[in-house]
Amino acid sequence: MSSKETAQPSRVQKIKSTLIWILKDQWFVIGLGIVILIASQVQVPASRQRIKTLTISYLAPGIVFFITGCTLSTRTLIENYSRWKLHLFVQIQCFLVTSALGFAIVCAASTNKHFMDPWLLIGLIINASLPTTIASNVVMTRQANGNTALTVVQTTVGCFLGVFISPLLVKMYVSANQWYTVVLPSEGSGIGSLYRRTTMQLGLTVYVPMFVGQILRNLFEEQITKLANKYKINKLNSLALLTLVWQTFDSAFETRAFESVAASNMIFIVFISIGNWLLWLVVSFVTAYFWMDRKSVVSICYCVPAKTLTVGVPLSTLLWTNLTLVDEAKLQVPMVIFQAFQVFLSSLLTIPLRKWVVGKATEGECQSSDVPPDSKATETKEGVIAESNATQEKTLV
Repeated sequence: MSSKETAQPSRVQKIKSTLIWILKDQWFVIGLGIVILIASQVQVPASRQRIKTLTISYLAPGIVFFITGCTLSTRTLIENYSRWKLHLFVQIQCFLVTSALGFAIVCAASTNKHFMDPWLLIGLIINASLPTTIASNVVMTRQANGNTALTVVQTTVGCFLGVFISPLLVKMYVSANQWYTVVLPSEGSGIGSLYRRTTMQLGLTVYVPMFVGQILRNLFEEQITKLANKYKINKLNSLALLTLVWQTFDSAFETRAFESVAASNMIFIVFISIGNWLLWLVVSFVTAYFWMDRKSVVSICYCVPAKTLTVGVPLSTLLWTNLTLVDEAKLQVPMVIFQAFQVFLSSLLTIPLRKWVVGKATEGECQSSDVPPDSKATETKEGVIAESNATQEKTLV
């Protein structure tokens, strides 16, 4: 038998092992592409859009935070809620730093009055002023082996504050009397309904499910721990997040929001969205790296660059009165585009962050989760993978 014949199976096995690793580790990214493709081809009828949005907007985050409440210790949550200096650090970045940087980019992009649609520029300002998102942050932080409890705390605090802070920031930035603000109506709308709607939604989707999960964990801790390890119930969080992404794009395609924007403007929004996310990520990482542990840095890297549609969509419809459906759609396009790339890039970011958290000391123990598996020593490798996965599940719970 020639050397080529003996070498060929090993190369095939290595490629096969690498593909299997990609499917297992990045199945969420693949699923993200699938749900967006489905949403672009088939949409829920307009008559059922409202009930679909209400159902998924409440049910999917509720599942995420119920499971989170079941798998996080009460003591850990309390300890993270008491870190007020860290709350101040994160929320200043989430609101003031990101909105200021976003406004600076809008000012640079608005130099040509005949290129960008003014509603898109205002939509970018709204997106930059929003609080951090909830469900995707928790899911991604867990996948990256970050401080999930800290992420839960920061997202709940941020969304509560965002109901009050985000409208003020948007009003401040659009009062700069730039050319693109001329399209806004002279009279604004009251935001009392925004407060009521968002506060109720946060209560039913975040606080109540997490409280119930905490009660069950403290009453049946051993049983829930075994259940979580055996059936990997944390995977439900990712499935719930994919459902949220699907319903967002289903609504955008059904209302023809993307068709109301010029192709050149849409491409520009895509690049601005990616640029904003990367800029906010770098700022959050650099400012946290020198004084926080690695798991907490990972949490900050997910909390600061992320923005939520939970506040963004109602805010875009309630800040000003008598807007046409086309104008409202244009305001929401930057938020929807940013949401897609935010989830996609955040999922890819789990790979380097997970490896960085593990560090050189334990790199050998968790290699199967951080790099594609090698084709040699199959039996030994499978044993290491099984042991590593078991260790990670215990750590998560």
